[in-house]
Order: sequence, then structure tokens, then C-alpha cells
Amino acid sequence: MVTVGLALHADAMLYETAIAAEVFGVDRSDLSADGTWYSLVVATPDGTPAAWLGEAPAVGYDALAEVDLVVVPSTNHLDAVPDPTLRHALRAAYDRGARIASLCTGAFVVAAAGLLDGREAATHWMHVAELERLYPGVRARADVLYVDDGQLLTSAGKTAALDLCLHLVRSDFGSAAANGLARRLVVAAQRPGGQAQFIAAPVSPTGSDRLGVALDWARERLDQPLTVSDLAREAGLGARQLARRVSAETGMTPLRWLHRERVLRAQELLERTDASVEQIAGRCGLGTATTLRRHFVRTVGVSPTAYRATFRG
Repeated sequence: MVTVGLALHADAMLYETAIAAEVFGVDRSDLSADGTWYSLVVATPDGTPAAWLGEAPAVGYDALAEVDLVVVPSTNHLDAVPDPTLRHALRAAYDRGARIASLCTGAFVVAAAGLLDGREAATHWMHVAELERLYPGVRARADVLYVDDGQLLTSAGKTAALDLCLHLVRSDFGSAAANGLARRLVVAAQRPGGQAQFIAAPVSPTGSDRLGVALDWARERLDQPLTVSDLAREAGLGARQLARRVSAETGMTPLRWLHRERVLRAQELLERTDASVEQIAGRCGLGTATTLRRHFVRTVGVSPTAYRATFRG
């Protein structure tokens, strides 16, 4: 079980706070291979329960030093100095080894605690310049959805907070759990952190929009030799229309999307089955173990064998 402390500071905004409560505060242990999930507490200055998060246990800020993960929601007062007790608690949690994750402008709160000095950090693109002005030691990023810097994780604006939360679920409980949660929340399973915040509006094709159906069709046939032409045919689009639509909605080319989906399927099989890397390569449509390893390392950063060892001991 992973313990999570939601740091409800005085200026916490509803949207990002609700995202954190939905992901970490609802028991979804049925999605986890080992039957565990997150245990959420809401941290307030004196431990008084939050009126709109009444079901989660309330603790004081000092209890943040005992959790595995601290989540800091966004603030609508960027230049306000956060509660000194909260700043001390964030530093204490970090020193103890807890991960600190800020959502949107929550990066300003974490920066005020001195934890982002000398580091890259994401926040809403509209407030990047202000973050660097107030905290010159921070290298703010306007071109990514989130930054995972090990113990410190920061997300861009609004819904990018959900991308970061799903990334945390993937890190803690594996690809299958994150994908299952994404399906329940009816959101994309994974938008890589390096994807740009600026995503153009989709170009609507002539006639009915079948892109989503086509992508689901492809996911059900990843063991087959699919091509971009196959995707275009199922979507009822020309090759250029398909490229524009997929790029607008996923931030990648159709071929890169297909490779990523194959790697995601490989992650699930590595976590849930005893199949060999060679067998998994065939079931993902990547042909050989060598091809799977190449795409897997490029996407995930570790080999399939190392990934399996992490999630299955």
C-alpha cells in the first residue's frame, strides 16, 4: 500500500484537488496485481477535516513527513507565501525520502519550500515566466505535460495533472493498473510527459468521425501486421488526414502511436504473464525479442527483463 498525503493549502483550487482525490482516494485495489492501492489522508494546518473531502481522514501538516507521496494541488495566488508549517512539512517529507508531486501551479508552493532550486519543473504555460521570476533557481518548462525528476514531480496546467497522476499509478502499480484506471475515468491511458502542452484542435474529416473506433480496432489486433494504411482505411481518412488527427489528439505520428500501443501491451504481458520476451514480442506484433527490446528501451527506459523484475520481483 502507498500512503498519500494531499496537502490542502489555504489557496488550493478545486479541480486539481478533485483529480488527486479521485485517483488516490478511491479504493481501486481490484486493478492492482497484489490487491493493494493508495491510502489517502488530507493534510490541513491543524488537522481539521475539509468540508468537501469529508470521507478522507484529516491530519495536520506535520503528518506529511510519514507518507510515501505528497500531492500539492494548484494555487490561485501565485505570489502568496505558503504557510511556514506546510513549507517545513514538505521539506521534512522530502528529506525522509517521500515523493513530492505538484499539480499545475502547485509548483509555486513546492518552489517556496526551496525544493525546486536548480531543477526543471512544469507548471501551466501561462505562469512559467512568473515561476522563474519569483523563484530564479527554478528552470520552468512550458513545453511538457509533466516532469518526473525522481523524488520531485511537477505537472503542467489543469488536465495535465491527471496525466501526472496516471504516471504515478503506472510507476507504483504497473501499466495494467494505470490503463484500467484510465478506462474507468474515460481518459487517454498515457500521454508521455514530454508531449507539448500546446495541442492543436483536431482537423475534422469529411463524414463521420471514426478515428476513436479505428484506434480501438487496432488495439484489438496488435498481434497482427498492422500498417498506417490499415488505420487510415478503418478511420475513413486519407493518410494526411489521419496523420493530422492522430498528431492533434495524441501528440505523435500514427506509426509512433502504433509502436507505443505495442509497448504498452508488452508492459501488461510482462506484468501479468510468464510468457517469454520472444513470445510477448509476437503477441504485440513486434516480431522478435530484439525488436521488442529496442522499442521497449526507447519508450520505457529499461529492458523488458528489468521491467518484469521490477513489477514481479
